[in-house]
Amino acid sequence: MRTTRPRLAINLTLAALATLALALAGMVQTAIAQSTAKPMRLIVPYAAGGPIDITVRVLADGVKNPLGVVLVDNRPGGAGNIGVDLIAKAAPDGATIGVSAVATHAINPWLFAKMPFDAVKDFAPITQMVRVPNVLVMNVETAQKYGIKNVADLIRFARANPAKLDYGSGGIGSAGHLAGEMFKKAAGIYAVHIPYNGGSPAQTALLGGQVHFNFDNLATAAPNIRSGKLRALAVTTAKRSSVLPEIPAVAETLKGFEIDTWWGLVAPAATPAAVVTRLNQAFVAALNSAEAKTRFAALMAEPVPTTPEQFGAFMRAELAKYEPLVKASGATAD
Repeated sequence: MRTTRPRLAINLTLAALATLALALAGMVQTAIAQSTAKPMRLIVPYAAGGPIDITVRVLADGVKNPLGVVLVDNRPGGAGNIGVDLIAKAAPDGATIGVSAVATHAINPWLFAKMPFDAVKDFAPITQMVRVPNVLVMNVETAQKYGIKNVADLIRFARANPAKLDYGSGGIGSAGHLAGEMFKKAAGIYAVHIPYNGGSPAQTALLGGQVHFNFDNLATAAPNIRSGKLRALAVTTAKRSSVLPEIPAVAETLKGFEIDTWWGLVAPAATPAAVVTRLNQAFVAALNSAEAKTRFAALMAEPVPTTPEQFGAFMRAELAKYEPLVKASGATAD
């Protein structure tokens, strides 16, 4: 009796080979498409080498598989407005996206009399990227001299000694300046603002005892906190930072106090929803990766992946929050 088993085996083998050949062909076509596709452009409105630039490059590397090559394009100037304006005016096809930040999308619209873009209408939110706490710090010797160990002590001393304290910042309208104004209002105290030409000179002045306290970026202040040169009284996020959990939050003394540094990703306003969804999925996956969490932790930065809708609502809330702060400070950039 003849058997069909050998022929059946041969047919199955041929079918398997055909399936494998189709799969390989698909992989080759994908590889060719990725190699010939135009690289995505990701505009960073700040100079290379800073925390924003570093985190963006980590993510650009993390999304190569789903999105292909992502080229980081640094366009500093105009307090971030120059680079962000390029994002707003780019073709809405997903080929150009960029960074939005607390300065460009929440502070600058109230700081500049004339803006080249609308912070809400001209952008399609993709995802928030990062949150970095600011921290209320004092020179250790100054803190010891005045007997200040915590936020309550600082408030008590300031109320008992009106206008005796001053604080430094990286300039009029900077995050440190506005955090100081918000703190003064919430605490019911008065302190003189001393603006410097950048965050580094402001920290140098604090270390030298030329000012009494600063609201500094945690990533910048952390080395001097750890070395014992600066005393960290509190972080400005609503809750304690996972990076330095021993430092209390200002909100533990002044309920509702919250102000921090953040940045995220946006596309031009008319970018199709399907494209935004694809970008969101790729970058959220990269933000949730172990690589991103490890690299960001070194910068005292916390990944904050969100939906486009959540990030859009967050940016609108931040824009509204900073309006009275900037106007009350009297700061202008024109």
